Amino acid sequence: MAEKLNVETREDFGKGAARRLRVEGRVPAVLYGHGEAPIHLSLPGHETALAARNSNALLELSLADGTSHLALIKEIQRHPLKRSLSHLDLITVRKGEKVEVEIPVVLTGEPVAPAAAFVDLQTLSLSVDALNVPEHVEVDVEGAEDGFQVFAGDVTLPEGSELVSDAELIVASVALPRVESEDDETAEGSEETAEESADEE
Repeated sequence: MAEKLNVETREDFGKGAARRLRVEGRVPAVLYGHGEAPIHLSLPGHETALAARNSNALLELSLADGTSHLALIKEIQRHPLKRSLSHLDLITVRKGEKVEVEIPVVLTGEPVAPAAAFVDLQTLSLSVDALNVPEHVEVDVEGAEDGFQVFAGDVTLPEGSELVSDAELIVASVALPRVESEDDETAEGSEETAEESADEE
């Protein structure tokens, strides 16, 4: 389901113009795609921030002239401290078109204690229907034991998706938590004693 946004085209570019837009509660963006000239847009800040919680959100952009575009969020730039939206790169999509996207990996289930599950690959590159981009892919670790591994090629993908990432990449694993042994602690104590002796000298 596409998120509908009423957007405006913009003629002023550069850092100053972008800063003024953000002060007004809007987000500068550029729409690319299909060999056409990029369209510079101004998006409503609050509605865009809500839509951008999903990094691959599908947007329906409605312009004042009555035209509309379907687009995917391709790249998000955020303020380094406030984490507010600074700029968006959007890509035009059409029904039936395939796009390559990065889909987050989510673990489900619990491994056998005391082992813990780890995500080794945060996202998978998939080729998907542009109008049906999955929010995430799931990897089930229920009942898994120490040494368990899941490779990209083993992940059950959403219907209509194709794997682009290397199938041999490790996506998730299960391992026992590392516990410091007495030997490690003794070694650390010896190092600290040696450092103190050196300082006294």
